[in-house]
Amino acid sequence: MTYHQLVIIGGGPAGLAAAVSAREAGIEDILILERDERLGGILNQCIHNGFGLHTFKEELTGPEYAERYIKKVIELGIPYKLKSIVADISAKREILYVNAEEGAVTVKAGAIILAMGCRERPRGALGLPGYRPAGIFTAGTAQRLMNIEGQLVGKKVFILGSGDIGLIMARRMTLEGAEVKCVAELMPYSGGLNRNIVQCLNDFNIPLKLSHTVTEIHGKQRVTCITISEVDKNRRPIPGTEEYYECDTLLLSCGLLPENELSKAAGVALDKVTGGPVVDDKLQTSVPGVFACGNVLHVHDLVDYVSEEAERAGKQAADFISGKNGGGKYVPLIGENGVRYTVPQKIDPENMSDSVTVRFRVADVYRDRYISVYYGDERVKHTKKRICAPGEMEQIVIKKDSFDLAVPEFIRICVED
Repeated sequence: MTYHQLVIIGGGPAGLAAAVSAREAGIEDILILERDERLGGILNQCIHNGFGLHTFKEELTGPEYAERYIKKVIELGIPYKLKSIVADISAKREILYVNAEEGAVTVKAGAIILAMGCRERPRGALGLPGYRPAGIFTAGTAQRLMNIEGQLVGKKVFILGSGDIGLIMARRMTLEGAEVKCVAELMPYSGGLNRNIVQCLNDFNIPLKLSHTVTEIHGKQRVTCITISEVDKNRRPIPGTEEYYECDTLLLSCGLLPENELSKAAGVALDKVTGGPVVDDKLQTSVPGVFACGNVLHVHDLVDYVSEEAERAGKQAADFISGKNGGGKYVPLIGENGVRYTVPQKIDPENMSDSVTVRFRVADVYRDRYISVYYGDERVKHTKKRICAPGEMEQIVIKKDSFDLAVPEFIRICVED
């Protein structure tokens, strides 16, 4: 069994940024394991622009953004293995991976960074009625087929779900000559960024129907038509509200799920809301020496935030390998009254960095409200927000010197009038 100081699982934006950060923090023995045939992850198929404004202060396409980090990895001489599928991780930080050249290989790691990304919610998880004809794709699959393999998946398209990938694919399909009939969203608000609603739907006169869902898929060999219905406050279809759309393709953009089967195998505790690992302010999971970052931790809306988070994971993993990660008394972070979750879920005031960014999502659309932070029962922050929406991550910064007087038993983050 070979040994590496640090093994990073996933060669997408999170894994690449974590590797660069760990090397710059002094870790020489790093191995990246990537299951695809190239580094870059999902960014390789995201040929639209809008990436890098925070990280590089310029607007890049997905492949351009990925290339910046790939070049850094190559310049720093960080080894990576492509077409290598990680089959298992143990709590002892032993990793089993498989590829065509080496077969099955087990390696031992001083620390592991989980950066496997996320996957789309498939049709089977949505309970859509109807036959199973050709022409039904998740939005990400359609994006790969079009942008990497050069295949137009359909000519008359209906999109269910207003996640960012679905919105971007509405524009992409239109630009390739397809007719996008409509985007329907089960919730009374969009699941995507507002800028994507404007640039991908409004600019192309594509309607968005909120509080609607697909209630029937017609066609046996190929999709020929779909039925949508308005839903009530319990998300149940309302009889008599049916509408019919002739189409040959149905794209599903109904949410992303962190890819955590390997995390479970290692015994990592998962958050019931995010679906990702429970982590502390160092992004360390419940298994010592195993860290997580990017969409495997929680689904991000901007890749710039993924890179920022991954750089922190790389630095903290380097500190763990060097024996610098002291453990103290953790203070739990609690999301309440409209705050669905927080990442991290706990912090160590004694050993934390000078400041820690806490990211979270709200449960509904809130206008002219406050994001409040309480140390115990004492309110220490009360920030006015013009609008908060589930499709956009929020964040607050907790500073170490805010605990100079006393360390609270818990920290609450909530939405208030």
